[in-house]
Order: sequence, then structure tokens, then C-alpha cells
Amino acid sequence: MSYSPEVNEPVLEKKKSEKVRKFNKAKLVPYLFITPAVLMVVSFLFYPIGMVFYYSFQNYDISAPYYNSFAGFDNFVNIFTSDKLFFPSLLNSLKWVVTEVGLQLVFGLILALLLNQTFKFRGIIRAVAFIPWAISGVLASVIWSLMYNEHMGVLNDILMRLGIIDSPQAFLASTSTAFGAVVIAELWRGIPFFAITLLAGLQSIPQELYEAARVDGASRWKSFLFVTLPQLKNTIILTTLLRVVWEFNNVDLIFNLTGGGPAHSTTTLTMYIAELAVHGSNFGYGSALTVISFGILLVFAALYLKLSRYEKE
Repeated sequence: MSYSPEVNEPVLEKKKSEKVRKFNKAKLVPYLFITPAVLMVVSFLFYPIGMVFYYSFQNYDISAPYYNSFAGFDNFVNIFTSDKLFFPSLLNSLKWVVTEVGLQLVFGLILALLLNQTFKFRGIIRAVAFIPWAISGVLASVIWSLMYNEHMGVLNDILMRLGIIDSPQAFLASTSTAFGAVVIAELWRGIPFFAITLLAGLQSIPQELYEAARVDGASRWKSFLFVTLPQLKNTIILTTLLRVVWEFNNVDLIFNLTGGGPAHSTTTLTMYIAELAVHGSNFGYGSALTVISFGILLVFAALYLKLSRYEKE
């Protein structure tokens, strides 16, 4: 039977086009699956961020809509030149973040090292240690406000029984103790986060490294310095970065315990934004403050990852 190109070529072209169509459909299927997720991210993340940037250049106060207009850079100029609470609240935020993240990292690492040991009922004790992380900020603030209560708080009772104080103290109402009281409450809630992540990192370290260190005559302290910490480097960098962002934006615990007082001693930048936007209804000025805080976190994250030399595993 002889080959007839006039007859077979259209058939071959038809089969080829069908294969191309099937291939194109197969390539489109993954995009169809991720489309709902992309739409959700755009709707609930990028759109609100875009609106915050938009309102930062507006005079937008829902309590006085007749004054709403385009402001240009006036909001930003007023923040840096005439706002008396911006720099104190920013300083409080920096003090809050450094204190919280530093102490949470240290105590979280100690707790992770303890929970990494082999002992009886280890699983139950691990679960109990991580309970504070599972409690919401509002519930945690209620618990600690009752403990700090001047008249019926358990903390005052314990300190008076130990002879440390002579009379009940209003820890959350004094400018000398309010900041420290809120720090302790957030420490209780935040330490388990570092403990969980660092414990996972500790369990991934090969035991051969510790055996080699012992063979070389390294003590436990040197094994910790030259084996444990280098192996936990990436975990510490990522968890610290995440916690810095979360603590910088923390508002629920501070709001429920002190409301930013007394005398603005616990007013962080995020608390100040909440007061202006939520309570004061000045969304334009609050959006400008939010843009500034966003820029601060963005610059910090870029510099932190650059200077810490984070490496992808």
C-alpha cells in the first residue's frame, strides 16, 4: 500500500492540534485550582493594604465627613512635626519589642532545652507548657487583670505573705509598674511560641554531631555553643523575625490591661493607631501612621535578614 501525503497530512495535523489542546488544558488546570485562593488573598490582603495607602493621603474622618478631602503629604508632615505622641509611642514600641522578643527568646530556649530531655510524663508536661500559646489575647488579659487586681488579686496576696510589699499595689494603674506588668503577662503567653519552634529545631539536630563533640573532648557548654546554636541559627532568625512583627503589632493584651495608660506609659504605636482610627474615627491620620509602621517593619525585616545572613536549607 503506497503512502499518500495528500490524505495522511491533514490527519496528522488534526491529531497534533488535538494533542496541543489537551496539553493546554492540562496546563490550565493548576491555575484554576489556585484561582480561589488568589482571589481571597487579593480581596482580604492586598485590597485593604492598598486602601490604607490611599486613605493615608486623605483627610478622612467619619465623624466629620464634610471635611473629607485630599490631603497629600499633610498627614505625614503633621506626624513628624506636630504630633506630640508619635515619638513617645514609637519609643514605647521599640522598648516593648526589644524587651519582649529578647526575654521570650532566652526563656523559650531554656524551656525547649528542658523539654528536649528524656523524663517521665514528658508528653503531658510538653502539652501543659504550651497551653498559654493556645489562649487568646483577650482571655489572657482577663486572667492577668484579675491576678494584678489591687483588692482581690492573687499576686498582691502572695507578695504580702512573703513580706515583699506592705500594702496592696495597683500594678496596672501606676506609671512605674504598668509597663513591667504588661511585659510579664505577654511573656507568659509568648514564651511557648519560641519553645515550640526551638524544640522542633533541637529534635532535628543529628546526634552524631554531639557524639563527635564528646569524642573531641568538648564539654556540654561548648557543645551548646558550637553545635546547638549554629544548628538552630535559621530557626532563631525566622522565629525572632516573626515575633518582632507580631509584638510590634500587638494591641489586644495592652488594650485590655491598661488601654495605653496610665499617662500613655504603655501606649505603643499600634495602640496609638487604634485610638485614633477606632476611637477617634480619624482614619486618614491613622492610615498615615500605619504606613509609617509598615515601612519601619519592612526596612527592619530586610536589614535583619541581610545582616543575620539567613541561609535557605
